Amino acid sequence: MTILVAGATGTVGRHVVDQLLQRGLKVRALTRNPQQANLPHGVEVVAGDLSDPSTLVSALVGISGMHLITTGAEYAPLQTGPEIVELAEKAGVRRVTVLWNGEKGPFEKAVESSSLEWTQLQAFEFMSNARKWANSIRSEGVVRDLFGGSLIAPVHEADIGRIAAVALTGEGHASQIYTLTGPERLSVQDKVRIISEVIGREIQFIESSEEEEREQMRKMGVQEDAIDYVISWHLNPPKSAYTVLSTVEEVTGHKPYTFAEWVKENAGFFINSDNA
Repeated sequence: MTILVAGATGTVGRHVVDQLLQRGLKVRALTRNPQQANLPHGVEVVAGDLSDPSTLVSALVGISGMHLITTGAEYAPLQTGPEIVELAEKAGVRRVTVLWNGEKGPFEKAVESSSLEWTQLQAFEFMSNARKWANSIRSEGVVRDLFGGSLIAPVHEADIGRIAAVALTGEGHASQIYTLTGPERLSVQDKVRIISEVIGREIQFIESSEEEEREQMRKMGVQEDAIDYVISWHLNPPKSAYTVLSTVEEVTGHKPYTFAEWVKENAGFFINSDNA
C-alpha cells in the first residue's frame, strides 16, 4: 500500500508523511523541487506539480491512496481538479484526502463527483500561520496585524496529518467532510500573549493598517485576489471559523494540540539566538 502525498514538503504535508510512516505505510512524496525535499529515509520523492496534471502520470503508478491540496504556487486555487481526478481513477487510486480552507471550489466538487473514496479536510487556519510574525518578534518584540480582535479556532498541522493518515488507512471515512479546529478560540492578541508567555519575552501588539497588511501578504507571494479574500474574511469571519469542534478527538482518539503546545514546539522561530 503506497500513498502519494502532494505538497509533502509543506507545513501540513510533512506531518501527513510522518503519520503515514508511523503506520508502516510506503510514502511517495510529490514535490516541485525533489532535490530540496529533505524528507525522512525511505520516502520515495518524485517530481510533480498539481497545476500540471501531465506531470502526475508516472507518480500515480502503483498508488492506492493520495493526499491532495487545493492551492498551488503563490496560494492560487488550483483549476486542475477534474484532470487530476480522472488520472487518479485511471491509475486505480482508491482513497483520497483533500485539504482545503475557506469556500468549497471546483477541485473539491470534482472529487465529490468521482468514484474515489474521498474525505475532505477543512481547516480555517493553521497554527503555523503565526510564523509570519517571527521576524518582527525576534528583531523588535512587536507584532503588527490588522485583525487584532478577530476570533478563530486554529488547528495544529500535526492534527491535520493524523486525520489524513486515519482517513487514508481506515474504514468509515468515505464521503465525509471533517472541519478541523484546535481546542480553543483565540484572537490575534490572545496568540501574541501566549507566544510572549511561552518564550518569556514581552511582545507589543500594534494594529496595522489594511495597506500594511496587504504589503505583508504581497511579500509572502500571495496574489491580489487572494489578499482581497483573506482580508475580507478575517475582518468578518464566519461563526464556523471560531466554533470549537471535537472532530480531531472523535476521529483520532487524541485530544487536539493547544496553541501553547505549538509555540513550545516552534519557539525557535520567535527567539533571537543572539539574545537567547
